[in-house]
Parts: sequence; C-alpha cells; structure tokens
Amino acid sequence: MAESCVKEWGMSALSLLGVYISVPFCRAKCSFCNFASGVASSERIAGYVETMCAEIDAAPAIAERLGAVLPRMVDTVYFGGGTPSLLAPAQMQAIFAALRRSFEVTPDAEITMEAAPGQISDEALGAAMRLGVNRVSLGVQSFVDRESAAVGRTHTGASCLAEIARLQAAGISDVGVDLIAGLPYQTAESWSESLETAVSAGLTHLSVYMLEVDEDSRLGLEVLAGGVRYHAHGVPSDEVSAALYEQACGFLEGTEFRQYEISNFARAGRESRHNRKYWERAPYFGFGLDAHSMLPTPDGAVRFANPDELRDYNERTWGGSVVRVGQDEAFEESIFLGLRLTEGVDVRALRERFGEARVSACEGDVRDMVEGGLMESGDGRWRLTLRGRMVSSDVFGRLLEERVAVEV
Repeated sequence: MAESCVKEWGMSALSLLGVYISVPFCRAKCSFCNFASGVASSERIAGYVETMCAEIDAAPAIAERLGAVLPRMVDTVYFGGGTPSLLAPAQMQAIFAALRRSFEVTPDAEITMEAAPGQISDEALGAAMRLGVNRVSLGVQSFVDRESAAVGRTHTGASCLAEIARLQAAGISDVGVDLIAGLPYQTAESWSESLETAVSAGLTHLSVYMLEVDEDSRLGLEVLAGGVRYHAHGVPSDEVSAALYEQACGFLEGTEFRQYEISNFARAGRESRHNRKYWERAPYFGFGLDAHSMLPTPDGAVRFANPDELRDYNERTWGGSVVRVGQDEAFEESIFLGLRLTEGVDVRALRERFGEARVSACEGDVRDMVEGGLMESGDGRWRLTLRGRMVSSDVFGRLLEERVAVEV
C-alpha cells in the first residue's frame, strides 16, 4: 500500500537512491567560501569518519522515524566537500564498508569524488578507484594564475592541466572541473582563456558558476564593507559577472559541450547522474555535516538536513530540520527544479500528477514571460531562455508567488 501511495505522488518506492557524502575539510579555506567546511586535524577527521559511518548504519532507523520509504538500491554516490580526496585510504574504505552494510550499490553506479588540484595522492587515487570511484570533479575555478591566487587557491593553470592528464592516464573515465565567473581581476579575455583551456583538456564535464558574494564569507564581508583585503576591490560587478556567464554559454554552445542545466555542461552522455536526481526530485540521502536528504513517504515526501556545526553533528543529532512535502510543495518543486534543466518541464506530466487547476494557475505568467523573452513554450514543455537563466530566481518567484493552493 505504501509503495502505491508513493507512486501517486511522483516518486517510486523502488527508485534508485543517490547518496551524498559530506567531507567538510580542506587544507585551506577559499576567501569566497561560505560552506560548512574548514581546516581540521587528522584526529578530528578520524572522529568525523567514525561518526559518519554510524550515521550510515542508522539510515534505516532514521527513515523509519521520519515515516519515509528508503530505497535500498544505490546507483550514484557523490563525495563532496570540502576536499574529500584528503581522506586516508582506510577512511574511504570504512565509509564504503558502511554504505554496503546499509545499501546495495549497483555494479554500474556512478561514484564521484570532488578534489582540489594537487591534493589527491597516488595512494588515495588508487584506493578510490579500487573502491569504485569513476568520476572526479576538480575545483579549478580558474586556469589563470592571478585569479586563482586572489581567492586563496594554491594551484596554477599548469598544475591543473597536469592533474587532469594524471587522472585521465590513471583510468578515470570522467574528469570535470568547476569554473567561476566573477573572480577578482577577471576579464572577458582572461575568462576566454580559462574556457578555451578547459575545452582543450579532454574533460567530459564543466560546471560554470557566477561568484556569489556571500556576507558570511571573508571576501563577501570585505566587498560589502568596501575594503581591499582578499582582493575585494578586484571583484567585477554583478553585471560583468552575468556577462561572463553569458559569454561561457555562447562559447560552449560551439563546442562538444551541451548545457543540460543552468550551471552544468557535458559531452554527450556524460551528464552527472547524481546531480540530475536533485533536479528531477529523485530520492537521495545525504550523510555528514550539513548534508541534505529527500525521501518518499506514503503521502508525499520528506526533506531533512543535518546540523551545519561540527559540534552538533558529532552529538549525533541526525535527520533534523524536517520539512514535509505535500502536493502543493511538490508542484512548486517540480516547477523551479525542472526549469533549471535545459530540457525544461513536461507540462502534460505536470497535469497528470498535479491536476489541471494548478497548471492553469501558472499559464498566464508563463505567457507573459514568453512574451518578455524569459521563457519558451513549445512541444508541450516550458523552458528558460538564456536571458531567463540569468534571472532564474526572479522567474521562479514570479511563477509561484501568486499561485494559491488548489483543492484537488
């Protein structure tokens, strides 16, 4: 009965699960970073891994407490950070052993590890590959040395290229990098250099983000104060950052990279299966500091998150910050998550899952935004245009702010 109810809400109890592993430790914290991460001793990291393994063992009990359906089959695992490549081989092995105690990882699972260039040893790489890691995402941010140094990165463009070649030679079939538009001192010319270098490096995946000047980061505080520390005076304006993002979309359109999501580009067939779970509202379970999860329930879904302070996490207060997702919330999520994808939202599927009344409540705003050049409507789908992707938050707000709950 629970499974059939779950299916009616758009999530199958038999869906394959994605697992996110949060490793919030770095050798040095970038000036723009506002994540729950930082530098820690080897003893603290060892204790953290032990606690995380206990959390993974407790996953079925956490799901049961929340009234959620927990799929046992896992087809994607993502080690994010921080810098997960800093884990010792024995620590990685312990995490995988815990995963296999609570779940069954499929033979063709996509297993991704984030890494900083120059911070994954031969020993760690070998251990990761033996455990099944087949994708590596490098936090390059820029191939231009001045820009990297300005935000506290210790690598150079040349060392990044050497790291990419090393990973490829070792047998990692999918190597991707993150790039940031809007770093201090960045110009259209230097940005072009980073983009051209990335495309020529034989990568399979690119993530392009606009710099977020967050008030909780060191750089953000300095920018807001009008200071010069952390090269704050060199940060381009929001308008320039947006133009750099647009430049990247235009440049990559003429390459083998296809934009499949607002910030993500991949060669054919090399999209991140794990990240698509977030945008397609598939179930995922996050373990570790500040990790987020979504699981189906008989009457919808539940979202929950771990503490973002290490002290609180170590007290094993897992699965807090619970939010129940009903029909109205699921409809809203299907709109703003689905529109992040280049393919957009299937309008017929929305009607079948959520009813004509909910969809009709959005159609007037969709027409207005199509006329305004922010959206496209055709082939039974709603999509963002390039201009719409630049102001996606405004589009999502416009679509959802005036929609009232509809009784079905």
